[in-house]
Parts: sequence; C-alpha cells; structure tokens
Amino acid sequence: MELNIVVVDAFTDAVFGGNPAAVIILEKWLSDELMQSIAAENNLSETAFVVPDETSTYLIRWFSPLTEITFCGHATLASAFVLFNGMPLVSRLTFSAKAVGTFVVEKAESGQIQMNFPNTKPEKVDSIPSDLTAGLSIAPVEVYCNSQAYFVIYGSEAEVRTVQRNNESLQRLKPLDVVVTCRSETKDYDFISRYFWPANGGDEDPVTGSIHTGLAPLWAERMGKNDLVAFQASKRGGIINCLVSGNRVVISGYAVQYLSGTITV
Repeated sequence: MELNIVVVDAFTDAVFGGNPAAVIILEKWLSDELMQSIAAENNLSETAFVVPDETSTYLIRWFSPLTEITFCGHATLASAFVLFNGMPLVSRLTFSAKAVGTFVVEKAESGQIQMNFPNTKPEKVDSIPSDLTAGLSIAPVEVYCNSQAYFVIYGSEAEVRTVQRNNESLQRLKPLDVVVTCRSETKDYDFISRYFWPANGGDEDPVTGSIHTGLAPLWAERMGKNDLVAFQASKRGGIINCLVSGNRVVISGYAVQYLSGTITV
C-alpha cells in the first residue's frame, strides 16, 4: 500500500525552523499499530493522520514516535496547511479530535493559519512533585498544572534558556510533560518557553502549539492583555501568536512545506 505524505515545518516562515510534522491524508483509518509504526519510522515530533467524514469535518489523530498524543497544535497547523494548499478557494476547515472536540481552523489573509482551541489554563500547584524538582537543574519559582503538563515559572530568560533536564526524573511524571516559561525580556515577544516531554515523545519539542492554550491564558492574566506573541526557545525556535477569548484560545502561525512523497507500507 502506498500513502502520500507531506512534511511541513510549522510555526515558521522558512524551512528548517519551527517544528516539522508529517501529514498523511487517508480515506479511512489504518490500524493503530500501523499508524504508530509509521510515526516511529518518520521519527518527527508528530505524524498527523487525517480522515474526512461525511459532514466535511476532518477527523485528526496525532502520533509521536512513542505513543498517540491527545492534543497537538503544530501537526494540526501542518495538516490545515496541506488541506488549504489542496483547496485554494477554501479558507475555513472544521476538525474533530477525541480529546479536543470540534474546532475551526481558518486561513488569514496574511497567510497565517488560525486554530481555535479550548482554553486549558493551568492551576497553581501547592505541593511541587519531587521528581519535577529533581528533573530540572534550576529550582522553580512557581508551578502550575493542567491535563497536559507542569508549568514551571522562572524569573529570567537565562534560566529558561539554560535549564538542564534529567529525563529519568521527568519520565516519572508521566502522563504529564513539563514546560518552563518566563516573561520575555525583549519587546519582540510577551513570553518565552521550552517544552520537555521524555515520557511521551522525546527530549525537547521544538515548538508546541497545544501547550500555548495553557501558557497564553496564564500570561494573559499576569500581563493584563489577551493578545500575546510567544517564542519557543528551542534550537529551531518558533513564533506563536495567541489570542485569549473566554473559554477559547486562538493559536496562529505560519507554515512551509519541506517534503512531499509517498511511503510504502
């Protein structure tokens, strides 16, 4: 069986930046085992599998090299980019995922892709897990948590950019991952972050759209503004535009195609 595959760099306007995701559009679902094997073979942060249903809604599932992921922003952006390219007159898509529900993705005149996700604002943690403290070389100032990750607040960009992780300790926090973040010290961005996920996908994710549905409302409350620009300070780096609107968060960014081809399975 041959399948078409497209690799897209998400949250960037140039190849080799942002976060790469593989996108495979299907007529019907493959077995879970086969989709996981394909994702492992691709060895990217995520491979997205998309199936259109009879109502013109696109069902989407995301797999890291290790496991199926409940919520992935950058691979959704990549999937929408592929679909929009195939349907140039279309500027609005409806997606559905088990853990996220039904959501709308739109293509703006600027070329950015806007994803309307649920607000996943984290709550403050009173008792910081010992594995979290042991897993980071710099002690947290504050810690918050939602269903995806622990949110570690630091006081400076230097701490966010230089903190080292102990994967063995962080893996014991499974199913939760870890994001470290602080207010930006430049005028270009409102806040910055890094995302560690040894339990679910790899060492450090280059750009993580989903976590910004928690980061954006957290920083919106702290900064008194709902329209924010974020930078994920990985080696590849990525810019994420965030708009907090009640119980929704619009996550926006650019994407560029890197590769298209076929795989044989």
